Amino acid sequence: MEKVPMTVEGYQALDEELKRLKTVERPAVIAAIGEARAHGDLSENAEYHAAKDRQGWIEGQIAEIEDRMARAQVIDVSKLSGGQIKFGATVSLIDEDTELAARYQIVGEHEADVKQGKISISSPIARAMIGKENGDVVEVNTPTGVKAYEITKVEWV
Repeated sequence: MEKVPMTVEGYQALDEELKRLKTVERPAVIAAIGEARAHGDLSENAEYHAAKDRQGWIEGQIAEIEDRMARAQVIDVSKLSGGQIKFGATVSLIDEDTELAARYQIVGEHEADVKQGKISISSPIARAMIGKENGDVVEVNTPTGVKAYEITKVEWV
């Protein structure tokens, strides 16, 4: 069973989503199925079929989250330190072509959200940064060609 690295925050978010699905969504869809059944003939009952489809989706989500949580390797970033970039590091960098600054935290695949400054450990830029230090330049293959970034700061927040 392959372990899935994630931050404490990522694990807590999964746990909250699982609780919401089990305590809010699941009972609501069961109620909707019961209500649709009361309308009679199930073979032509669109409400019933929609509710059953929704139930299948919810149960699939629950199973997927439970699987991810069972395989989670939770890493407490606040206990990490050092100058070398690894999982959990928050890295400030500058695009050498455009001089634009960016700041990313390297997180697990299912936690990634570029708008929040979180990139997946398996993303090309994160893979290029692993093992590097402040002042190093990393080159990343992108669809538009090779991009170079200078690492300006490594933090553990």
